[in-house]
Amino acid sequence: MAQEIELKFIVNQDSVETLRQHLHGLTQEHIAPSQLLNIYYETPDNWLRGHDMGLRIRGFDDQYEMTMKIAGRVIGGLHQRPEYNIPLTGPELDLSRFPAEVWPEGVLPDDLQAQAQPLFSTNFAREKWLVNVGDSRIEIGLDLGEVKAGELAEPICELELELLSGSATDVLKLARQLVNFSGLRQGSLSKAARGYHLAQGNATRERRPTSFLQTPAKASVEQGFAAALELALSQWQYHEELWVRGDEKAKAEILNAIALLRHALTLFGGIVPRKASTHLRDLLTQSDATITSAVSANTAVWGTESAMAKLLLTEWLVTQGWRVFLDEKAQAKFADSFKRFADIHLSRSAAELKKAFAQPLGDSYRDQLPRLVRNIDNVLLLGGRYDRALAEAWLENWQGLHHAIETRQRVEIEHFRNTAISQEPFWLHSGKR
Repeated sequence: MAQEIELKFIVNQDSVETLRQHLHGLTQEHIAPSQLLNIYYETPDNWLRGHDMGLRIRGFDDQYEMTMKIAGRVIGGLHQRPEYNIPLTGPELDLSRFPAEVWPEGVLPDDLQAQAQPLFSTNFAREKWLVNVGDSRIEIGLDLGEVKAGELAEPICELELELLSGSATDVLKLARQLVNFSGLRQGSLSKAARGYHLAQGNATRERRPTSFLQTPAKASVEQGFAAALELALSQWQYHEELWVRGDEKAKAEILNAIALLRHALTLFGGIVPRKASTHLRDLLTQSDATITSAVSANTAVWGTESAMAKLLLTEWLVTQGWRVFLDEKAQAKFADSFKRFADIHLSRSAAELKKAFAQPLGDSYRDQLPRLVRNIDNVLLLGGRYDRALAEAWLENWQGLHHAIETRQRVEIEHFRNTAISQEPFWLHSGKR
């Protein structure tokens, strides 16, 4: 088994030749393009996808390899997944050659060999450069081609940084150099994910409102903090993809995701000192300004501001970059129960909202929108470990007030204000009972 660690970027088609020349300047270890054909397999009931497994056969230079990728982790565009590679003499599956540890029950399912059939393919030319960064050996791959399922296809124009040996931090270090080159944006959708979507009919991807943050039952405060940042980054990247594909309303969801990141940094600001996130917050401000003023996705997503912000956030999550700024007291707070942290801060958010909206505000409601948005985000980040129906009902009234203020519906404003401030908490009040 190998642990695949790679960072993916989407490349602007107009920037390919300039990027290629830039990569030639980094190293003299260049490998000319070779054609790679990958055939991905699935069962009629999507058994492999359901177990977060990806099965393919790759053909190159009359050689074949069978690969199984199993559940891993994706942060930003950094993919970390265990993979098993088996050489083949021809393009035919032989699942019995995978070790038992690949399979969820420790044994190859009886009918999987017969059930697995070609679902989609990727066909692209891969040009490679090999570089040494720090103590690490990194392969840079430029992939140009297409992913195809039946009659449906979309282009592949990607840059991948794959760690051959060494540390993932060196991959991120190299990426920081490259994102100063405009024409790159961090991509979280793998070729396989795009292929599955095409195979399912290429339905329009729907916008995805932020839902309650989910954490393990006994999560620490630090785990909750990291999960909050990952959620916001995922929302940002998902809606950036939609915006690029023509959904103009996805732009607002990107700005919401950036706001969620800021609110997360504020929410945990009593533990993570402000100096730890100064550079990140500056980049978020620049990204927000660029996206807000952009007349189209193409004028915003290929710039360096958002690329640098997402990459820094990815690096922060992978390396837990906040830890070097924590003293012993902060470390102890981060090791405490996230549920207890949520109880306390939900009570604080509720108290702040009730105070702000205790009385009718006449023409001044819009002045309170930033406070309302921040506390709605706090509830989304903290309310996921409680009764879902109660949490949603409590939040819906504050979201209803937000909508009524934005749309200037005076009667609705007072209805939601009165209902929201009279609600009972769905959490353990102040963490004391």
